[in-house]
Amino acid sequence: MFRRMMLAGLGSALVLPRAGRAAQPFPEFLAQLQARARAAGIPERIVMASTGSLTPNQDVIKLDHHQAEFTLTWAQYSSRVLSQTRIANGKAKYAQVRSLLAAITSRYGVSADVMLGIWALETNFGANQGDFNVIDALTTLAWDRQSHYFGNEVIKAMTIVARGDAPVANLLGSYAGAMGQPQFMPSTYLTTAVSFSGNHAPDIWNSDADALASMANYLAKAGWQADAPSSEPVLAPASFNAAMAGRENMQTIGYWEKLGVQRLPGAPQLSAATPAALLLPDGAGGQAFLVYENFKAIRRYNPSDFYALAVGALGRMILS
Repeated sequence: MFRRMMLAGLGSALVLPRAGRAAQPFPEFLAQLQARARAAGIPERIVMASTGSLTPNQDVIKLDHHQAEFTLTWAQYSSRVLSQTRIANGKAKYAQVRSLLAAITSRYGVSADVMLGIWALETNFGANQGDFNVIDALTTLAWDRQSHYFGNEVIKAMTIVARGDAPVANLLGSYAGAMGQPQFMPSTYLTTAVSFSGNHAPDIWNSDADALASMANYLAKAGWQADAPSSEPVLAPASFNAAMAGRENMQTIGYWEKLGVQRLPGAPQLSAATPAALLLPDGAGGQAFLVYENFKAIRRYNPSDFYALAVGALGRMILS
């Protein structure tokens, strides 16, 4: 799934290398995209309702061309996304949807803390979903970036409309086309979004149940292991060799403990044989974390170590 990277939760947008300014006149490009949609089986009425009157969205182009460049340390990033306001909002939300989360966990095996962490970072518990028409935004990006990927996402969005899941006007999201509370791209919606009740099309915009169950379904497909954590803070000795850190160096908890890594009071009960890697996101002397197999599942949602660490930390803080 194409996701926003690194600064999710700070209003950042997904970043792809640009192919350069569009070389093709927009009407010509649009006609070709419409032909692709028809060839993919999209009914003519949907093609025209979706794109018949489109012109390049200048707001999308401006945002895409002027993405801020950030280089944050983990300490800086975490201080922004792990705010006391966000944690307090999370606790209030958890009180409202606790029974729902328990039911979703029972069905998908994904724990409440990770769903709350993702929900918080992606859309501030559904409050900041974006108000761009997704087909408009994706078409503009496909043209301006000369991007086959975004063109395919336009056709996937039309497919959602053709299935009767939502009218064109209801497909709202970020300027980069990520939709609803989970911020799914249209292709991911089609493969992963679920109706938790099973009585209607998935409504990831307005239904907390569908949004959270869809997140859980994504993580379950990504290999989430039930009743297991994604990460935990630990203490690493000052003399620890930072070259041994990194998510690729999976050893065991016992291995790290023999090297002086100390787990903290209240840490989850895990066997010393549990596979784990040690992360030092700010290098030697900074915070240290043991990360587990479920860390990889969160990185499938957004391929950033900072993001996955923040999801775990938020979930722990909200449920503490």
